[in-house]
Formats: sequence, C-alpha cells, structure tokens
Amino acid sequence: MLLKIGELASRCGLTVRTLHHYDSIGLLKSSARSDSGYRLYSRDDIARLHQIQALKKLGLSLSDIGTVLANQGSSLVSIVEKQLEFLKRQIEQGKALYDRLSELQAKLMHGEEPGFADWLTTLEMMTMYDKYFSTDELNNLPLLDVGENSTAPEWNELIKSVRKLMVAGVPAESIEAQALSKRWMTMLVRDTNGDPRLVVRLNAMHYGEPAIQTNTGVTEEVVDYVQHAFAESKLAIYEKYLEPSEFEFMRENYGKRSREWPPLIAEIRQHMEDGTAENDPHILRLAQRWLELFRSYAGDNPQTQAKIRAAHEKEPELMEGTFVDGPLLAYIRMAMSGLLPTS
Repeated sequence: MLLKIGELASRCGLTVRTLHHYDSIGLLKSSARSDSGYRLYSRDDIARLHQIQALKKLGLSLSDIGTVLANQGSSLVSIVEKQLEFLKRQIEQGKALYDRLSELQAKLMHGEEPGFADWLTTLEMMTMYDKYFSTDELNNLPLLDVGENSTAPEWNELIKSVRKLMVAGVPAESIEAQALSKRWMTMLVRDTNGDPRLVVRLNAMHYGEPAIQTNTGVTEEVVDYVQHAFAESKLAIYEKYLEPSEFEFMRENYGKRSREWPPLIAEIRQHMEDGTAENDPHILRLAQRWLELFRSYAGDNPQTQAKIRAAHEKEPELMEGTFVDGPLLAYIRMAMSGLLPTS
C-alpha cells in the first residue's frame, strides 16, 4: 500500500510542508512517484517517519536525527525502546504525583492543613510548567526551581531588587536599573544555555499564566522595566557612533518592537540547526523580517545602518544578552545577501 503525501500528512498529524522539508534535507524521501508525479510513501517510508518523529520527541534536532538514522547500528527496535523509556519516566512522574495527592488527601481527612496553600500552588506550577516544557527541559532549567542545580534563590533575590527600584520610582534609565538588567539577561542566557527557543516559551508561560506571575513576581511590568533598562545600556554604546539626529531616531524607536526579536531569533536558530539552506524561501522571509526590525530603529539611511553595523563589530557588549551568536549572525547574513538586488 502506498500513500500520497497529503494522505500521510493527514494520518500522522503533520503538514505537507513539513514532509516537503524532510524531503528537501534528505531526511525522508518517498519511495516512488505516481504517474502524475505525486510522492508515494511505502511501509518502509512510514517506519522511517516513525523513527524521525520519535527522535524529535526525545529532543534531537533534525540534523542530529539524520546522523542517528545514517548510523547502520540504528534500528526501529532501538527507537521504540527509547520511546518506551520516555513513557516509563512519564508514568513514574505520574505515579509520584498520585502519591503526593494521596498524601494530601490523607492529611485533609485527618484535619491537617499546615502548608496546604503553598503545596497546592506548587502543584499548580508543576502543571503549568508541563504545558510549556518537556521533563528533560525542566530538569535543565535551573531558574524554574525544579532540579538539583536550581538557581531560583538567585533569581528571587534579583527580582526583589528590581521590584524595589520600581517601587522607589527609580527610572529604568538609571545606572542601578541598567546594572540589574545586564545581570538579568546574563543569568537568562546562562540558565537557558543560550537557547532562544526556551526564552520564547518562558515568555509565553509568564504572559499566559497569571498564577506564575504572582508566584514569581515576574509581571509584565517587571519585564518591561528590565527590557527598558537593558535597552538603555545598549543605547549608551550606540550613542558614541551616531550623529545626534541619528541617535534621536534610534532612541525613539529602539525598544518599540523588542518583543518581536526573541521568536524571530528562535525560529532562525531552529532552521539553522535543522540544516535549512540560507537561500531557502522560509529563511529569506525570516531575513526580510530581520531587516524590517533592524530598519525600525536604524532608519533607511545606508550610512546610519553602516555605523550601527560598525558598532556591532567593535563593541561585543552589544550582542551580550541578545541570544545572537557568531554562527547565527553569519547564517542570517548569508540569507540577507540573497535579498540584495543584483546588477
């Protein structure tokens, strides 16, 4: 039995575009073509797709999956075994939660209530975290206070310091606020291993879960204050390279679209790790969005833009806390070169 690409996509819950992408990077090629040229997938193709999706579920990038599947020692048996191990961990975690709920029930039945509110909040937080992060990610995100290497106390102290400045009416432009914002971003990069995709999910979690904002103290107002202060620390560097009129435009517009950068950087990072070519239409669209955001605060004057790029080359501090590293910058610049008009 052979399935057309649309049928396979529908049956396995993927998009046709995803299957096209797997084909373009050599991860999943159809075994045959119909007389009309449609891709046709066989039983072996579907088994390979199962391996791809299983490995992706375990957190591997598409490039790593390709390496694993190219290894002759890799087999469907070993992939299924890994899936079973993953599900076993989930069952164990569910059992642990069941035991804790049973313990709570027993205490309540005996009229014991010490710590009930705090414990119930902890359960609520665990449930919320599970919406946004896998178990492995939770265990490797020390700022979420769920692992042995938790940095939550350090974050609690920093959040209190930021809120203290806000309550005292200290402006985000102040040296004190800028120092705390730099520390904030440095810790965020450290505790997410510099992965912008985790930052996007952290932001989605904090913006979408009022209970987490209450528990952590990281409200939208706190985030906006930190981002404003962090932007001020960057503007102080840019000012050295720009004329007053150029800097005035930058100051007016620099932070207006700051929330659009993390998801864009995260999407580019994913494509880079998946091995998507720099001239791929998806990457070219992302490069266009990058240029649009850049021009939103740099303006359209090529000379001003050149000054800002020169500042980036001479001032490494400008890239600190941005989740943009050398490889990603080189990758997106290659894509941007494809957008330049040819003579």
